[in-house]
Amino acid sequence: MRVYPDQLSRQLKPLQQCYLVFGDDPWLCETSRELIFAQAKREGFEEKIQLTQEAGFSWNDLVDQWQAMSLFASRRIIELILPQAKPGSEGGAIFQSLMQMPNPDVLLIISGPKLAAEQTKSKWFKTLDAQGVYVPCATPEGNQFQRWLDERINHFKLTLTRDAKEMLFGLYEGNLLAADQSLQLLQLLSPNERVDSNQLSAYFEDQSRFSVFQLTDAMLNNQQDKALHILSQLKAEGVAMPIILWGVFKELATLLQLRTALDNNESLQSLWGKLRIWDKRKSLYQAALNRLSLTHIETLLAGASAIELKLKQQGIEDWTGMSHLSLLFDPKAHAQLAHIQLNEER
Repeated sequence: MRVYPDQLSRQLKPLQQCYLVFGDDPWLCETSRELIFAQAKREGFEEKIQLTQEAGFSWNDLVDQWQAMSLFASRRIIELILPQAKPGSEGGAIFQSLMQMPNPDVLLIISGPKLAAEQTKSKWFKTLDAQGVYVPCATPEGNQFQRWLDERINHFKLTLTRDAKEMLFGLYEGNLLAADQSLQLLQLLSPNERVDSNQLSAYFEDQSRFSVFQLTDAMLNNQQDKALHILSQLKAEGVAMPIILWGVFKELATLLQLRTALDNNESLQSLWGKLRIWDKRKSLYQAALNRLSLTHIETLLAGASAIELKLKQQGIEDWTGMSHLSLLFDPKAHAQLAHIQLNEER
């Protein structure tokens, strides 16, 4: 059964045996999985097992997990990631076998890239689709994107005029993740105001000169001079420190998860979609991970927390500390400067 992402929340009761979440839109894929996970948790699926079809993968692992008794919970979720959306003849046979022995204590979620039309006609797909739900996560366009945008504006409780909505439509059609991030920032800047196109234009004009996203990208890419320049512009234009900290914490939390996975010899394939990292940004994180160890990232998080604590407890926006923090994204600077405490009085 085909169910589109915007209809999924209304189609989760009761849960089906399996869900097929395929598509190239990171925001839709992750949001759809989160909805399924949330409903599964409400129905007692407490344990989650993740498998990825990569080098060394054995389809017998899927069978074993399907049949195994859980040590921690009576019901479990098996998330199977197919990076190429090609289970092959062996995988197809396993799917057919599993669907012939239903297990009410197991929920199977299979995810991967966008499926071509011929793939949805394949035997393996039809076998799963007959027992479950297919959620195609294609980026909405035109009127569909407008409906999505209206829903997200309502979600963030924003009030925008018609011309402001048209401006957002023109800026972000085709990029749901960037649109969602901008609405989050707009919620911080104008939570209780009616925003028209003139205000929005001024806001984005500022963002063309400086951007929290540009700042964190420069940090990730170890462009120290650029990061310090953007930071000075942010300060000159009166951008609130909480907005900058929001962006920095977001990227550091992402780096921490990626670094931890690498140190545990885990594949990053499954994390790209989960963390909403699209292809164009993967190189930024790879560059940062090539430079920064787990200790480096933990030091950066501690520094950001010290800046946040000073802001909340003393009302001080520590721009010097933030400049210091941006330098620590370089391991060489980290070796020379990391011992300096960011919570000292300035």
